[in-house]
Amino acid sequence: MVKELWTEKYRPKDVDGYVFRDTQQREQIQAWIKEGSIPHLLLSGAPGVGKTTLAKILITQLEIDEYDVLEINASRENSVDTIRDKISGFVETMPFGKFKVVLLDEADYISPNGQAALRGVMETFAQTARFILTCNYPNRVIPALHSRCQGFHIEKIDQTEFTARVAKILMDESVTPDLDILDTYVKATYPDLRKCLNLVQMNSTTGTLIQPQANEGSAKDYRLDVVQLFKAGKIQEARKLLCKHARPEEMEDMFRWMYDNLDLFGDTEEKKDRAILVIRNGLVNTSMVADAEINLSATLVELTQL
Repeated sequence: MVKELWTEKYRPKDVDGYVFRDTQQREQIQAWIKEGSIPHLLLSGAPGVGKTTLAKILITQLEIDEYDVLEINASRENSVDTIRDKISGFVETMPFGKFKVVLLDEADYISPNGQAALRGVMETFAQTARFILTCNYPNRVIPALHSRCQGFHIEKIDQTEFTARVAKILMDESVTPDLDILDTYVKATYPDLRKCLNLVQMNSTTGTLIQPQANEGSAKDYRLDVVQLFKAGKIQEARKLLCKHARPEEMEDMFRWMYDNLDLFGDTEEKKDRAILVIRNGLVNTSMVADAEINLSATLVELTQL
């Protein structure tokens, strides 16, 4: 029997189960559900904070017919042809209910030309279709789409609450969580709760959460190794591993990850403050240097010399 993924098992199914960090956002969502309608929406926030979950809760509680919903992951389908053919072909037919809904996950992956084409489709079918866009980086979405959508930025929970949530799920699943081992998973994945749950589920099949082992393939996130190396004081190895695996499109995420894990680089508030300045300078330099990997490596060297 195939076990249910924890990410699905513990995914909130309605507004009452969804954890809002902003009470005004909760009230607005509840008002739309009561009215039975929504505007075009742009949900932004870090990976794994619940953007897609909130979108699906809205679709469910608005009782949108399943044939009136089109879901597209724009990180895989982001060409102008997708906008012109797949999306236009869907919204140009009459809905079964009051309106159709297009859920575009990771809309910031769509090219500027593709976003411009999307704007035209949104305008043309505004009476019969609603668009829900999610993105990690709202600055990569063109102003014309921002102006046509109501923006919702979903804040991440703090790392302590993040850890507590994962620990509770482990206990609910009768898994014994070693706090130091759990801390490794948290530091490697925060604030992406989805990724953290996937990894701890893969590594707790015996009823005990175990340290991630080498050569686990898809069950392994390289940042788990990086955290373990930093904790063991193997700074150069950690730096080399991080630079080896970090892809160019991940550089902003890398600097954010370092900022979220300041205690890896300093055990005093003064060192952490200095680490913030180093990370800030490295992030600024990312957009100006020819080789992002060298810039990341230089930033890590500076951090380990604090």
